[in-house]
Amino acid sequence: MTSVSYHESAVDRLKHIKDEIVAAAKAAGRDTESVELIAVSKTFDADAIRPVIAAGQRIFGENRVQEAERKWPPLRTEFPDVKLHLIGPLQSNKAKEAVAFFDAIHTIDREKIARAIAAEMEKQRRALELFVQVNTGEEPQKAGVMPREAAAFVALCQDELKLPISGLMCIPPVDEEPAVHFAFLAKLARELRLTGLSMGMSSDFEAAVAFGATYVRVGSAIFGSR
Repeated sequence: MTSVSYHESAVDRLKHIKDEIVAAAKAAGRDTESVELIAVSKTFDADAIRPVIAAGQRIFGENRVQEAERKWPPLRTEFPDVKLHLIGPLQSNKAKEAVAFFDAIHTIDREKIARAIAAEMEKQRRALELFVQVNTGEEPQKAGVMPREAAAFVALCQDELKLPISGLMCIPPVDEEPAVHFAFLAKLARELRLTGLSMGMSSDFEAAVAFGATYVRVGSAIFGSR
């Protein structure tokens, strides 16, 4: 698990996280370019985010459409090559805004939202990177398709709705060993012939890299406590 010094700047912590991702990839025998860092900027304002962009980070994660729409337009004008990923739950009535504003959505987990996204992508002629969220811990309070339903749901998205599903995403239960869930998600992705794996956060991203994560979502270890 990575150690975080909150006396350092966000830019210093960003460098440490990137170094640790590279080290974890090398230890796993992986190409160090095969893992992308999503800096999770939810709840942080533009002044906190700007130095991290200036330091070279180009992929950011937000939980809410409304928050992203409020704070990101000026930053995107300043840094037009930034990519925004929606990593929080999405309501179908926000599909239009989400497809217009984000470059990737990691939380597709039910037919209604999949259909809404498909309709908006066709209408707006926008191609997004898409992930199906799997509730690997089968927690009733958590979003995500149940593991036993994942294959059928991915097939619905790909075959009927023609959605370009890149991979799977999970958030392990807080009281369980995350590596077990990362290993399970990686196995499920292989079975479904998906190459993308969005998994791992501030406390466990190194384990996620060891199990094949292609995106790790790191917030507090970069920006500090919320």
